[in-house]
Amino acid sequence: MRSVGQPPVTETGEDPRVAGLDGAVSRLRRELAGYPVEFRDRAIAEDELAALAVMVANGAPEIARMRRSLLLIVGSIGSVSALGPALMGVRNAVDLFGEAPRPRR
Repeated sequence: MRSVGQPPVTETGEDPRVAGLDGAVSRLRRELAGYPVEFRDRAIAEDELAALAVMVANGAPEIARMRRSLLLIVGSIGSVSALGPALMGVRNAVDLFGEAPRPRR
């Protein structure tokens, strides 16, 4: 049983959204590493994927930071159709965390 507003956890106590994000980030990193063509913003995508991997390793990704990384990754490799399915996997995994809280005014 879980409290209202709390993310679900597996029997091991891990948030399945974190596990899903880990798998999606790992897949895109592998596919990007194996992609033979160099492109101008590849380093940006690699850096942001590494940042996502660190957030996942820490177990509690910050939604706003994940969304910023996702935008930079999409902007960097969004036109590389061969990486599209893996990129969509990362996007879908980030979306499971919901929207970033809006700053108070």
